[in-house]
Amino acid sequence: MEEIYSQCKVWEWKGLYKINYAALVSSGGPAILLVHGFGASIGHFRRNIPVLAKNYSVYAIDLLGLGASEKPANFSYTMETWGELLLDFIKDVMESAPTVLVGNSIGSLACLTATANATEGLIRGAVLLNCAGGMNNKAVVDDWRLKLASPLLSLIDWLLKQPGISSRLFNRVKSRENLKTLLSSVYVNKEAVDQELIEIIRRPAEDPGALEAFVSIITGPPGPTPMALIDKIHCPILVLWGDTDPFTPVDGPVGKYFTSLPSSRPNVKLRVLQNVGHCPHDDGPELVHEQLLPWLASLSS
Repeated sequence: MEEIYSQCKVWEWKGLYKINYAALVSSGGPAILLVHGFGASIGHFRRNIPVLAKNYSVYAIDLLGLGASEKPANFSYTMETWGELLLDFIKDVMESAPTVLVGNSIGSLACLTATANATEGLIRGAVLLNCAGGMNNKAVVDDWRLKLASPLLSLIDWLLKQPGISSRLFNRVKSRENLKTLLSSVYVNKEAVDQELIEIIRRPAEDPGALEAFVSIITGPPGPTPMALIDKIHCPILVLWGDTDPFTPVDGPVGKYFTSLPSSRPNVKLRVLQNVGHCPHDDGPELVHEQLLPWLASLSS
């Protein structure tokens, strides 16, 4: 982990916002850009960066509002903003190198958003690790479980917009004990829920602006769905799905959509990973690498 953090640098996006990123640059293969999910950061790829960096130039980025990147006051976070951020990062920092985007959860959706809006040849491929259906649950409208919970979700949105309530809730959520409980509910490999992982999630939550970013992301617009983006994408896509994910279950609307894709889209390859949760890259990294490394090699052949 410390080796990864030692590689971190700061890039100023649009001359306004400081974005934290790590770069381990080599001469082989296409460049890879890793994009974390909600509440996570570069460190969440702790088990993947050393493996990928043996043969590829690996970059990892903290999305605006998350990780060690800036959390500006009164900022309205959108998936479109994150997609634009990724494309500008590839152009400015990676010098427009043909790039493979690898994302988890809402990071996957940010990767799809960027890929759908990229100029031809900029994105070599996209890897989706348990892709989210939206920036928040408002995007998934055809899941009976969420329809039943709709009044509750609206109430939660309203409560989160009350500063006193959101502050108390956020402080409870970010406690080490509660983070361990939450992470254990989405990981199958409980040994991976170690102190290092808890600190990876907890540390950015102490930053000024972290609470406001948390509220904005959860209560804001859900942004584009994968279904709206896939039609615009023609580059190779690898979908890896942990089969015990409680957030985006493989038998839910988003999971079913992705599992149906390979039969109609030759550019999409899907593998369901057994006994893995919402974060397969950290929960079952060996299973991810077993599928990811040959797929990456095929892009260069």
